[in-house]
Amino acid sequence: MPTADAFVASTLRIYLRLLGYVRPYAGQFAISIAGFIVFASSQPMLAGILKYFVDGLNNPEAVLPGLPMLEGLPLMQAVPLLIVLIAAWQGVGSYLGNYFLAKVSLGLVHDLRLALFDSLLLLPNRYFDNHNSGHLISRITFNVTMVTGAATDAIKVVIREGLTVVFLFGYLLWMNWKLTLVMVAILPLIAVMVNSASRKFRKQSKKIQVAMGDVTHIASETIQGYRVVRSFGGEQYESDRFKAASEDNTRKQLKMVKTGATYTPMLQLVTYTAMAVLLFLVLWLRGESTVGDLVAYITAAGLLPKPIRQLSEVSSTVQKGVAGAESIFEQLDEAPEEDKGTVTRERVAGRLTVRKLSFRYPGTERVVLNEVSFEVEPGQMVALVGRSGSGKTTLASLVPRFYQHDQGDILVDGVPVQDYTLRNLRRHIALVSQQVNLFNDTVANNIAYGDLADTPREAIVAAAEAAYAKEFIDRLPEGFDTLIGENGVMLSGGQRQRLAIARALLKDAPILILDEATSALDTESERHIQAALDRAMSGRTTLVIAHRLSTIEKADLILVMDQGRIVERGSHAELLAAGGAYARLHAMQFHEEGAAAG
Repeated sequence: MPTADAFVASTLRIYLRLLGYVRPYAGQFAISIAGFIVFASSQPMLAGILKYFVDGLNNPEAVLPGLPMLEGLPLMQAVPLLIVLIAAWQGVGSYLGNYFLAKVSLGLVHDLRLALFDSLLLLPNRYFDNHNSGHLISRITFNVTMVTGAATDAIKVVIREGLTVVFLFGYLLWMNWKLTLVMVAILPLIAVMVNSASRKFRKQSKKIQVAMGDVTHIASETIQGYRVVRSFGGEQYESDRFKAASEDNTRKQLKMVKTGATYTPMLQLVTYTAMAVLLFLVLWLRGESTVGDLVAYITAAGLLPKPIRQLSEVSSTVQKGVAGAESIFEQLDEAPEEDKGTVTRERVAGRLTVRKLSFRYPGTERVVLNEVSFEVEPGQMVALVGRSGSGKTTLASLVPRFYQHDQGDILVDGVPVQDYTLRNLRRHIALVSQQVNLFNDTVANNIAYGDLADTPREAIVAAAEAAYAKEFIDRLPEGFDTLIGENGVMLSGGQRQRLAIARALLKDAPILILDEATSALDTESERHIQAALDRAMSGRTTLVIAHRLSTIEKADLILVMDQGRIVERGSHAELLAAGGAYARLHAMQFHEEGAAAG
């Protein structure tokens, strides 16, 4: 368990780092602080006016001393006028403070969200493997708002109420320093209570953030998988799962409210006890003070509990924010994808060499690839076949460096892939996977995505035609300008796959990786696509991960994989003649397809 000093140091370190994000808004922040100083200065002024008001009850014709602009005015006219002026002064301060702090706060929300989102674009694959999307989204939406509460709303209270306390204390010391020192004696007790509550707030806030991430995650999964939910009657299960997560979040929120609800009245009791002692002492030690002096003193002292209470409650906001900032900085501090490469090539020929490649996923013991070696000449097609889990997709993921390997070599045109800059390496590789990712955008923008965004419309149409996608695109309501919904929900599986192939064809990369790219297609679509892919593969190095062996009969080299090793290699005819693992797979698939046809 961390010590009190370590806890304070950790909170301070996180908080100071958080305030670093306020630096671009220093001017607006300074104006808001000036506004709060104006607001806070008005509090003792109101108490001081009461002194003259009470004194004026005995002598209405008396003149207010020390104010040139109201010189000669009797108290009965000067006091009401001053109250209006002080209210206007307070209003100006309140407006400047609140408006400019809101500008800082909203700017901070925007900057933190951008920083989090941009970091997601740079993080390595393993980070997404280890963190579910719900928690990552919750960080950008929920945690950021809590953080800005700590960075701006809390500062607003600390400055406005803190300065109010300072001004009131200053006024009280000026009026009667002996009595005021009695009040100061209670401050250590308040400090102990604030520190104790801070720890609880921080711990509870972290739990709330995790619970909120669970709520977002379950909702996100259900929305994305709504067809599966409805097909398999999972409505009640998902409802119960969401209800449990929401109840857990509610329980944790209530626990935090309970801490605050207990802590604030206790602090108030301590403060008002001090006030009671003070009132007794005022009456006992009134000395030569006038009635106006005593009323002004008691009024100023009576104004103290409210800002002190608000200052004590700010601890909860700060601790929530610090807990949120911790999770945000944890993501921002995560090392981005490793990119130490310096080599850039305008275009590579596409020779792919893999030598003694072994790989295991970070944090796991199982070897996924074991001493894999092969070579592909420019323009050749190499097919990877084997049972599920044999390492085919992992091998395809290592070529564009979605994961970093540390045993063996992968070379493109004789240069290790880690020597290329990531952006340049991936420019030479087009990837079409079984899991197609499309965006809620137009057909044209999904084909011409990212670096391809400025491609002329004719080239987009040509790529769609080559992928046999144009015939169904032309039937869409607005053709290439039709919005296709989240992940292409308006399209069939085969149509989505053809758009992904059109995107790869438009990229015109020298290396093409097809990860079961035809698995989602019906037989007729597959025949079309196979013709398109034959054209696309011409002059390109192609790595095909295939489930249907009929699609790879023309491959220059077929590699049969089993448990991370290459157990057979050769052409389709050679492997069939050898009667080994490939021949058995082929016979099994031929038998299944025949049974399906029958």
